[in-house]
Amino acid sequence: MTRLLFWIALVILVIAAVRSKLRKMSGPPGGAQGGQPAPRQPQRPAPGATEKMLQCAQCGVHFPASENVPANGRDYCCAAHAPQ
Repeated sequence: MTRLLFWIALVILVIAAVRSKLRKMSGPPGGAQGGQPAPRQPQRPAPGATEKMLQCAQCGVHFPASENVPANGRDYCCAAHAPQ
């Protein structure tokens, strides 16, 4: 008798788990469930929003154009590499 009750309980738990999973998969559009707002997805930067990379004329390191130290028409990564 105990084995029969065990198997009945096990079948009920499996059915409940499957139904719960199916309910989550067929939830409302946008991922909102139970009246709660959907978590915000991180925004990807626009394709043109990337910064141009330059190469140091002294050491060859690539660096963002906003950190450029121009000297004599060439690009340098820091003031130490720019000719004095």
